[in-house]
Amino acid sequence: MDWNLLLNNTRRKDGKEPSTGLSAIPQSRTEIERDYDRILFSTPVRRLADKTQVFPMEINDSVRTRLTHSHEVSNLARSIGTDLVFNHQDEVKIDECLMPQRNIPSILAAIGLAHDLGNPPFGHQGEKAIGKWFEDNIGIFKEQEGITAVMVSDFVNFEGNAQTFRLVTKLQLLNDDFGLNLTYGTLAALLKYTVPSNRVDKKHSSRKKYGYFQSESIIVEDVWQKTGLKEGIRHPVTYIMEACDDIAYSVLDAEDSIKKQLVSFPDLISYLAHTCKDDTLVKGVIDQANNKHVEFRKSKLSPAELNDVSMQMFRVYSISAMVSEVKKSFLKNFDSIMEGSFEHDLMGCSDAFKFCEELKEFDRANGYNHKSVLSLELQGYNTLKKIMDIIWAAIIDREEVGNLKKKRKNPLSAYVYGRISENYRRIFEDENNQLPLRYKEAQLLTDMVSGMTDSYAVSFFNDLKRFNS
Repeated sequence: MDWNLLLNNTRRKDGKEPSTGLSAIPQSRTEIERDYDRILFSTPVRRLADKTQVFPMEINDSVRTRLTHSHEVSNLARSIGTDLVFNHQDEVKIDECLMPQRNIPSILAAIGLAHDLGNPPFGHQGEKAIGKWFEDNIGIFKEQEGITAVMVSDFVNFEGNAQTFRLVTKLQLLNDDFGLNLTYGTLAALLKYTVPSNRVDKKHSSRKKYGYFQSESIIVEDVWQKTGLKEGIRHPVTYIMEACDDIAYSVLDAEDSIKKQLVSFPDLISYLAHTCKDDTLVKGVIDQANNKHVEFRKSKLSPAELNDVSMQMFRVYSISAMVSEVKKSFLKNFDSIMEGSFEHDLMGCSDAFKFCEELKEFDRANGYNHKSVLSLELQGYNTLKKIMDIIWAAIIDREEVGNLKKKRKNPLSAYVYGRISENYRRIFEDENNQLPLRYKEAQLLTDMVSGMTDSYAVSFFNDLKRFNS
């Protein structure tokens, strides 16, 4: 792989060769730095503030949403990128790379911020609800012209990662079909998974899920051609972002469980001391955190405050240890990553793997599987499936089947169809959109539902219930 291709700063809309790396204003931002800003100021980022990370419809503002999680992943990824380009230039072979000390940290920050943009409301339960709706309604694809098995798989196995790529390349701007018009380098790095929905292979980290829908397959091929990549081969920095995602949710979801008083700091320490008793890295983190805990106990803190401040220090020591190990893993496997032969993930090849896995298990037992969380997830799951019934009926209820802009047959369908985002409808109704009709209809449904926030989904459903009472 060639870093200059991997950091290709050309935008799809431009269709030109890579420029100097700077915008028209001298000494201003590089094109990849501008990518981060385009993502940051986009509507889908703001929506993440009302999308579930772990705890649906959470009223405690100090508990993380999908937005705070994304900012944290972005920050961790950027910090590793900064360390690599300033302290390990020779090892990562960036001597001839264009402005690496600005572009590599920036591309990591950008993809860290964007990596969950396509996730529907109610977290992974939202993804499951969408997939299950299509599974239960599989008959809508029968004997439909142009529909292939892989197209059906796009919906039955709905994937938020693929929706993220669609969002930034298609759905954001009203006046063209280029979305946020990000650089080729950023788009390539954002593809966490590098296969379509019919070629998933859970044995390989870059293929254990799918990364794009059939509707964006031509864009993906263009991105790969411009960056020197291909199916099954990840952009090198994508491995770093993936590891930072693991760090963020393993450590910080535990902190949120403690913030909500579902479990305590001593519970976490006791669990890790038992499950990781022979792990030197974990022992070091526990000793540091315990020393601070003992020190904090001397202050007149309430049990809740003691839990909070002790967990904050645990977070600091844990993230520091994991980031260090991920960086080592990247450097150790750098040659195979650049050759495209690395088939694993950085965390799994690091000395922090056991620590990360046990934290995830602790999170599952005390956060994800807590009855309060499961109850709200079930409510969200059922709400989304009912919403999809209503929206689907409105999408297909046209006076003329083939004329996508024709009015709906009944007032309720017209009202619901009008509630679908204007840019989603524009893409659906575009005469140049040559995808099969049924695929476009199904995609309009998933675009609308996955773009909803938690509270909007609930209010949308409650609003429509008025007409069915």
